[in-house]
Amino acid sequence: MRKADVVVVWKLDRLSRSLKDLLLTLEKIEEAGAGFQSLTESIDTTTPAGRMMMQIVGSFAEFERAMLRERTRHGLEAARKDGRVGGRRPKLTQQQQKEIVALITSGQKTGADAARLFRVHPSTVVRLLAKHRQGPG
Repeated sequence: MRKADVVVVWKLDRLSRSLKDLLLTLEKIEEAGAGFQSLTESIDTTTPAGRMMMQIVGSFAEFERAMLRERTRHGLEAARKDGRVGGRRPKLTQQQQKEIVALITSGQKTGADAARLFRVHPSTVVRLLAKHRQGPG
């Protein structure tokens, strides 16, 4: 960044996640002699009013992110109370897991063979066997 350059962003929240970080970034831009412009918030930091507006908009952007984080957390808690679990579905059903453990512990198949048979990565079989060895829990 050189003197008289202008850093342009589409939206302020794309530049920074917190007001503190935003202000540090803007300070570095200012120290380099460059300006800052946000296309959607109409902010120009080359004027005192523009700098003040930047701080106000930055505060609102941080507040909006905090509210989103809180709503997401509450939504996940409500989903857990309803018995829903996040994440993707298991690669193997409980029955398939039992079959793999039985095939390997009986010596009928190796871990690699079982992985190929059930079309999963060998590390999935390794994790399954480790979990089986630990017992319930």
